[in-house]
Amino acid sequence: MIPFASQRGGGQDLATHLLNAYDNEIAEVAHLRGAIADDLHGAFKEWEVQADALTRCEKYLYSLSINPDPAQGPLTRDQYMDYIARAEEMLGLKEQPRAVVFHIKEGREHCHVVWSRIDADQQRAVHLAFDRDKLMRVTRSFARDHHLDLPEGYEKSRQVGQVSLYEQVQKQQTGLSKADHMRQVTEAWQHSDDARSFVQALAERGYVLATGKRPYLVVDFYGNVNALPKLIDDKSVRTADIRAFLERDYPAGSLPSVEEAEKLVAEHRKLIERSLREDQYADGLAALKHSQQERRVAIERERSLLAERQQQQRLTQQHEQRARRDTLRANYLKTVNEIRLARYINRPTGLAAFLGRVSGIEYIRKILHRRDDAKRLSAYGEALQTLKTQQAIEAKALDTRLKLQTQEVSRKQAALEKIDKRELAAFMRDQRTVQRVRSRDGGDAMPSLAELVDHSRTVETPIPDLLTSFERAKQQQPEEMPDLMSAFKRAAKPDSEREGDSGTVGLDRARPPELPSPDGPERGR
Repeated sequence: MIPFASQRGGGQDLATHLLNAYDNEIAEVAHLRGAIADDLHGAFKEWEVQADALTRCEKYLYSLSINPDPAQGPLTRDQYMDYIARAEEMLGLKEQPRAVVFHIKEGREHCHVVWSRIDADQQRAVHLAFDRDKLMRVTRSFARDHHLDLPEGYEKSRQVGQVSLYEQVQKQQTGLSKADHMRQVTEAWQHSDDARSFVQALAERGYVLATGKRPYLVVDFYGNVNALPKLIDDKSVRTADIRAFLERDYPAGSLPSVEEAEKLVAEHRKLIERSLREDQYADGLAALKHSQQERRVAIERERSLLAERQQQQRLTQQHEQRARRDTLRANYLKTVNEIRLARYINRPTGLAAFLGRVSGIEYIRKILHRRDDAKRLSAYGEALQTLKTQQAIEAKALDTRLKLQTQEVSRKQAALEKIDKRELAAFMRDQRTVQRVRSRDGGDAMPSLAELVDHSRTVETPIPDLLTSFERAKQQQPEEMPDLMSAFKRAAKPDSEREGDSGTVGLDRARPPELPSPDGPERGR
């Protein structure tokens, strides 16, 4: 079992990747803590907001992939959780927000763990120093306690058997592994006598020599970029040897840039690669969209139920608020009627009524009653207005809460659309890869760029000449740069014709280099 771990940002893209059900038969979110949201997109967004608000940390996530050895059998969930607990204890991530996702891909189960590095209480990011060495210690102790065997050499190097993400993507897109590229480039190296024949051999195998951040890079027919020294499978060949071998005829400054080479091979690739016909993948696409539609049913049902529930909540609130207003009015009317009844019962009669009218006491009593009634009505009006204000606040709070609930469902639907888009892209990538593998008859030999140049002279609508394109790229360089394209052309001529050429500049004037001394890299003829 070898763990893969990295600090990273881009939580939304990571969540989409982890929930991609096309590349994985099963994607299960087994555990989620430290977030209000109950889905990965929502949780990772919360952690991103914490990182932005509390720290300046850009790589606010720590992602760990646990890949057990299929030959030793699958791990149990308890074993996975034991390893996770040991890892977060060693790394200082205990009690940090965490998500655990299990994948089953091609019948093999593996686990992904993503922690938030943001300690909200301390308002800082957890510092992860020597994390890979710590994971190595955790892996060794876990393997020992669970009686598992580690890969050979793991005790000494953490890089044994690991394939970079870029190499994985290359293989997914083209069906060619790094080993396939190494075999082709090494063969070209071993069967070349000089720099020109080596560059020609690369072109015949679908590689273009270019320059970028490093002096000598190769861009293959599918647009992938690799360092030339890393593709020569010969431990006796050093990078300095390769540069010394090439720089006489092909100085780095005279080579096209990576961007220019990628553009050129892309133009040729579009012209010779057949476009995917929809009938070739219609069944698979229909199956994929059907599975996505089934998954979308849950969101639609949730949205429908939420709308019904929200409508019921609004009606319930309106009924309750109306009932409270009616109660307040009823209490007021009841009080008024009781007072009126009491006044009627206690009204003066007979001589007392006559004396009250004569003396003016009855008039004063009526004035006092009207004043009391006015105060009572004013108090009722104030109470009713206060109640209405309170109810308006309650209604606004309910609307806000319901709006947030709707936004939550919309956010989940948008996240699901991202997953659908990612799955569709992966499906089309696989269809293109299958087509490319078939066009190569299952082999690792890419279309020859030299053959494309020859083909462009025979068809009615010629393919853009690769050498002409490079000539245009060369013209953008300073005039004192060596003429790379002339070197390509001269390399394709017989030796007798090359010896007779004169009056050229740059590389055209250079004679073929002599064989390197025995101290240099060895190659077969």
